[in-house]
Amino acid sequence: MGAFLKQSLTTQIVIAAFVAWATTQLLPFEKQTLLALSEPLSLIKLVYLGLLKAIVGIMVMFSLIEGISNIGSLVRLKQVGSVAVVYYLITTTIAICIGLGAALMMPEWTPLTSAPPAADSLTLIDDSSAQGVSILNKLFSMALMNPIAALSGGNLLAIVTFSILIAIALLATLDNSHPVFEVVKGVNQSISTLVRGIIRLAPFAVFAIVFELTIESNSTLFSQLFEFGLLVFGLTMIHSLIVLPVIAKLATGTSPIPLFKAISAPMSMALATSSSSATLPLSLQTAKEKLGVSDSTSSLVLPMGAVMNMDGTALFEGVAAVFLAQLFGIDLSTGAIVMIFLMAMVSSVGAPGMPSGSMSGMQLVLLAAGIPLEAIAILLIIERPLDTFRTAVNVQGDLIGSMVVDRWSRKHSAETPKHTQVTN
Repeated sequence: MGAFLKQSLTTQIVIAAFVAWATTQLLPFEKQTLLALSEPLSLIKLVYLGLLKAIVGIMVMFSLIEGISNIGSLVRLKQVGSVAVVYYLITTTIAICIGLGAALMMPEWTPLTSAPPAADSLTLIDDSSAQGVSILNKLFSMALMNPIAALSGGNLLAIVTFSILIAIALLATLDNSHPVFEVVKGVNQSISTLVRGIIRLAPFAVFAIVFELTIESNSTLFSQLFEFGLLVFGLTMIHSLIVLPVIAKLATGTSPIPLFKAISAPMSMALATSSSSATLPLSLQTAKEKLGVSDSTSSLVLPMGAVMNMDGTALFEGVAAVFLAQLFGIDLSTGAIVMIFLMAMVSSVGAPGMPSGSMSGMQLVLLAAGIPLEAIAILLIIERPLDTFRTAVNVQGDLIGSMVVDRWSRKHSAETPKHTQVTN
């Protein structure tokens, strides 16, 4: 049992959250005593959130640069890659719209009485300028600035913009074997090691933050988390069982039942590992042997999809942003909703294909919408179980994308079969 607890970060986080809640709600402590205890605990929260803030800009930058540079060449990007990117954009947009639309139509969640205020230093689009060209002007002014200033000022939109531009420039200028790409890969691996180390502090930070939040907010936090989890699960199933199979049917002529039989193995592995990257070898094999996708297509589309096509993650981030904004008493303006949409889109592109990898992108969404980073701790309580289903949908979207792109490629090379060949 002890060994299991040491290995299972999810279990540690859940236990930490429960102990913090039980301490404030079930034990006979006076409120003043609890407030006094929260003061030293706030140091743990400060350290954890400070480390996250320190690493998030560099992490987003190098993750995006490596993800785009992995495409290999601009020629491949312009041809098959361009079709894949269009597919990714369409499915990701649908996923975010489903998440945001459903979350905004739901009755508002009850705000936490002890929630900290939104950061005043964040630059958001206000209601008066959230119209037409004004939105574009504001977005461009935020996106196009000195990257060093963007890193020091925490302007993640500018960091994302610069990362995409520099990645395309590297792809156009340097050979695939150039040492620069190895350096980027090495830096990314080092950042991932650092992030894993920081995440090991999560149970302590979750205890401190949940303790602080539940001193005055009673037990509604956990009941609302349960409702949030059900909403995310239901919307994820809609995207998986309706949206993606309809796209596969319309684009390739493949029926849902044969499709799910063919891709059941990689989806099961994704469900078990919560890692699209770990599932990639099996996805490549399935695309070739079960879906009839050519090697040239699958070798480009599936690795690219593992870092760029995160439908389940984008949907989750859209719902989570609305949920947390309401939980922290933040009124989302039209401009803020636009920022959530855009940041959910770009953050899903750079999300690491590993368990709970979406938490790095979630920081991007929270900061863009003016939601305190303390909210990350709330999501960590329930994020891991939801992550398994989201990852399976991400892998499903990648495999269907390989079928769509392969059919387009065959059509334009006069090699199109009547239907994509799916075998069980």
